[in-house]
Amino acid sequence: MNKDHIIKSLLSEKVRMTPNGFVADQLSPAQFEDVHELFFDHLLEISSSDIAGVEGYGEFDENCKTEYESCREYLIGTFAEDKEGYWYNWKELFETTVLKRDFFEKYFKEMEDRIRYCEGQRFLVYNNTFFVNMITDGTSNVGFPDWSRSGIGDFLLDFAIMDLNKPYLNVPELLVEYCKKRDIIIPDFKERYLCMAYYKGIDTLRWHASIDDTESCLSIMKSIGELKDRLYAI
Repeated sequence: MNKDHIIKSLLSEKVRMTPNGFVADQLSPAQFEDVHELFFDHLLEISSSDIAGVEGYGEFDENCKTEYESCREYLIGTFAEDKEGYWYNWKELFETTVLKRDFFEKYFKEMEDRIRYCEGQRFLVYNNTFFVNMITDGTSNVGFPDWSRSGIGDFLLDFAIMDLNKPYLNVPELLVEYCKKRDIIIPDFKERYLCMAYYKGIDTLRWHASIDDTESCLSIMKSIGELKDRLYAI
């Protein structure tokens, strides 16, 4: 089976890979607030997938195999300089782009200090929950057509990406309310969320730096810098 067929075999029938609707990026903040529980329902449905036959952590290769044995290896290894391909010797970006070494290293350490909270948290993750990659009818359904970045990790990664994309939608704040309403307990929620958010934040930051997208870099740095105060205020 190819990658999409394997992933489909893991998902419940409630999660659609070929949805009908419009790109979720078209939702206004008010519209998203009205339907945010629908998004959260589907993300938790993804995370409930049976992955008993899948080992490790990280993004899937074409055979739905992961690269790393532990969460620590996954998060730290993502930023290795000697990885072949696009990110080989990527730290040269510190000298040639808006990416600042001190900022990156600060939040890399913030991430690293929290990995222990995420170790052992293994779930199927979409890992691509930017709003341009999700489809909705705006009332009763959300779908996920692009599984190219999917893999195994802490399911809070999918929520952190949504917030990184649009922090003004208050995703973690709404998620806390959602969980209280449904008596859902997420152990070590704030530390796990911060770990996933810092991981994806600095990874996304270096990508935008690599294409000289200064505006996005500044926005991401602002979001990363404000997140801890937001989380601890909940």
